[in-house]
Amino acid sequence: MEKLVIALGGNALQAEGKPATAQAQLEVVEETAAYIADIIEKGYEVVVAHGNGPQVGRIVLQNEYATPVSPAMPFDVCGAMSQGYIGYHIQQGLTKILRARGNKKEVVTVVTQVLVDKNDPKFKSPSKPIGPFYTEDEAKAIAAETGYTMKEDAGRGWRRVVASPMPIAIEELNAVKCLVDNGFITVTVGGGGIPVIRNDKGELVGTAAVIDKDLASEKLAEDLDADALVILTAVEKVSINYKKPNQKDLDTLSVAEAKEYMAQGHFAPGSMLPKIEAALKFVESKPGRRAVITSLDKAADALEGLAGTTLR
Repeated sequence: MEKLVIALGGNALQAEGKPATAQAQLEVVEETAAYIADIIEKGYEVVVAHGNGPQVGRIVLQNEYATPVSPAMPFDVCGAMSQGYIGYHIQQGLTKILRARGNKKEVVTVVTQVLVDKNDPKFKSPSKPIGPFYTEDEAKAIAAETGYTMKEDAGRGWRRVVASPMPIAIEELNAVKCLVDNGFITVTVGGGGIPVIRNDKGELVGTAAVIDKDLASEKLAEDLDADALVILTAVEKVSINYKKPNQKDLDTLSVAEAKEYMAQGHFAPGSMLPKIEAALKFVESKPGRRAVITSLDKAADALEGLAGTTLR
């Protein structure tokens, strides 16, 4: 049985144009769960990871606006909140779909801490988009008022960006392994994991950042000795010259090609670039491993080589 780590993108958790209510997001997650169930029914062993950019951004906004009546929670706590409620939605949605299909597998979420280096240079160069999209004028006004770093996000609008340090270790890895080995469909490293550093006493302490979920998912896939890393996003295939008249969609991508296209600047930071970086790191980590980048609705076909972009 092939073991997969599936990294869900934001579109798998919240639909564009729909309200960001709990009910609307649960409905989207149920649709997502049907595609994951299709993969499970093909005989794959599945571990689920997910992003949290829009969700943690909204939680931070809620906390900040509520400061007159309740103290705002720090960023790492907001990340933990997003892990908990997104995991809860995935548990509900996926369990509902599996039961309807006669599958009694259990789904469980692990609130997961991921160790980062407190001296990671990425703390000084925020790059990870969170929260809602804004127009350029709105973004500049917010930056002037709050001091936030706002950047344009892959042609989709402007968003707040925060530090995105590299993942070093998954602190709850042994618990995750235990669950996976005993047949549980495990949801872990949600939002890239809660970023923690070690203080002078060697204790874990939360820090203000969002770890890229694709890079955390890659670390998870390596540590679990997965056969494939499946990165789900809004597009079916990786492209070069994206959104240009000469756009070219790629069915397969070699390590050499991926590195060449990266050097040429084909992949947007904070968007496709970390997905390519994660895919490369995984396939280079051990012979025989593969990474698939595709859209949610094409995931099952992509695993059979019938859709998406595959790196080997």
